[in-house]
Amino acid sequence: MSSSGMYRYFASRDDLLTALIIDAYDALGSCVERAEEAIDREDLFARWQAATAAVRSWARANPQEYGLVFGSPVPGYAAPQDTVVPAARVPLVLAAILRDAYGRRPNAGEGTRLAPGVIHPTLVASGAPLEGLPDDVVLDGLMAWVALFGLVSFELFGHLVGSADDGDTFFAAGIERIAATMGIPRHT
Repeated sequence: MSSSGMYRYFASRDDLLTALIIDAYDALGSCVERAEEAIDREDLFARWQAATAAVRSWARANPQEYGLVFGSPVPGYAAPQDTVVPAARVPLVLAAILRDAYGRRPNAGEGTRLAPGVIHPTLVASGAPLEGLPDDVVLDGLMAWVALFGLVSFELFGHLVGSADDGDTFFAAGIERIAATMGIPRHT
C-alpha cells in the first residue's frame, strides 16, 4: 500500500498515530493483564514478577511499538484523550498489586503527606485506583512504575551495554529491589 493509500482509512497522520498508539497500549496491557491474572492473588511478589516480566517480554518482542509509546515523542503530535484508557492498563495492574501490598502491612496507617504537586490529584481522587493510599505509598508506586519502564527502556535501547553483563539477572535483581520499596517481599 502506498503511503497516500493510508489516508483512505485515516483522516490524518495524527489519526494514524493515535490508532497505532492505542493498539500498542492495548496489546501491552492485555499481555500484562493475562500474565498477572494467572498468578495466585495471595502471592504478591509472583504477581509483580509476572507483570514486570510481561512488560519486558512484550517490549523485546515489539520494540517499534514500545518505542512509539515509551520512546521519544513524535514531533507535533499530542495524544488525544482516546489514548488514556489503553495507556492506563499496565499502571492499573501495578496499582492493584501496590494496593494489596499496602493492605498487608502490619502498620498500614495514614503515612506521610507530601508537598502539593508531587502527586497528581487524579491518582488519589475518589474512584481512582490509588484512592485512600497515603502519599508516600503512592509515590513508591509511581517510582516503581518509572523504574520498571526505565529498566526496560535502558535494555531495549542499548543503554546497559558496559553496565550490566546479564540482562536477565540485572532485570530480576532490579524488579526485586523495586518490589521491596513497595513493601512486597520476595517470599510472601
